[in-house]
Amino acid sequence: MSFINYSSREINCKIVYYGPGLCGKTTNLQYIYNKTNAETKGKLISLSTETDRTLFFDFLPLSLGEIRGFKTRFHLYTVPGQVFYDASRKLILKGVDGVVFVADSQVERMEANMESIENLRVNLAEQGYDLNKIPYVVQYNKRDLPNAVSMEEMRKVLNPRVVPEYQAVAPTGVGVFDTLKAVAKLVLTELKKGG
Repeated sequence: MSFINYSSREINCKIVYYGPGLCGKTTNLQYIYNKTNAETKGKLISLSTETDRTLFFDFLPLSLGEIRGFKTRFHLYTVPGQVFYDASRKLILKGVDGVVFVADSQVERMEANMESIENLRVNLAEQGYDLNKIPYVVQYNKRDLPNAVSMEEMRKVLNPRVVPEYQAVAPTGVGVFDTLKAVAKLVLTELKKGG
């Protein structure tokens, strides 16, 4: 749920990047952070564990306009990909406004993708959210690798609802901002509905 700061006239929205370990969630956020204007972003905070890390930063996009006289500030989070950090994932999903599911396109990671998407569905439900109703975008990352699964197969398995989807190569930025803009637009549409 977005948080309204009346003194700064800002609506704060939370977007969570979700997916299996090493799929590119962190790379997405680092790329966005590095390419975002210094005056419009906060600090990049990394919470590291032994095998994974969670990133967070916020930014105020200049081009997305205002809603009822309020600017929108987006807070971007990644969740730890490793299964044994499930409690952390649940905590990070609390108050979420939009979700980006980052899928690893490598053939040997398809099972991990399916487990992670099911885990997302369960964890959202425990927080009172429905994946079918929340602003949601799928990113197929690592499309440049030779062992990438066909887009047809990826769609069939990971995007049966046909939500907005983007192919990406996160380290080079391919598809990174397209994905972010799509989820931000969906979140703003929900806000304008008063939803």
